[in-house]
Amino acid sequence: MAVLVVATGRDIITNRLKGSGTEPLHAHWGTGAGTAADSDTTLFTPVQTRVSGTSSRVTTTTANDTYRVVATLTADATRAITNAGLFDSAGTGTPATGGNLFLKGDHGTLNLSSGDSVQYTFEARLQAA
Repeated sequence: MAVLVVATGRDIITNRLKGSGTEPLHAHWGTGAGTAADSDTTLFTPVQTRVSGTSSRVTTTTANDTYRVVATLTADATRAITNAGLFDSAGTGTPATGGNLFLKGDHGTLNLSSGDSVQYTFEARLQAA
């Protein structure tokens, strides 16, 4: 899954550097078609509620250069999942709304039955230009 830290995600990063905001660890998924873009603020056809993941810092190239969130989402009905992302809020409602999109990735269709689970590992790596 190709992952993109979107414009609102960069806002989250700078806000967190200033000591404000909420950590983006709430995973969500969607069923719509599309390609993740920098201007995206939500998923393609989001479904269900968000799930809180577990965050850590890991080393990809240099010490602690990567922010990682691992989250498991479980289908509450037959689903054809095509995209997923992280938000800085659990949101409200079903599907969840609210909060700011941090990162988003689109992938091939995952056809799920009710009760099937997918564990996502989201990573955002900070690297030198």
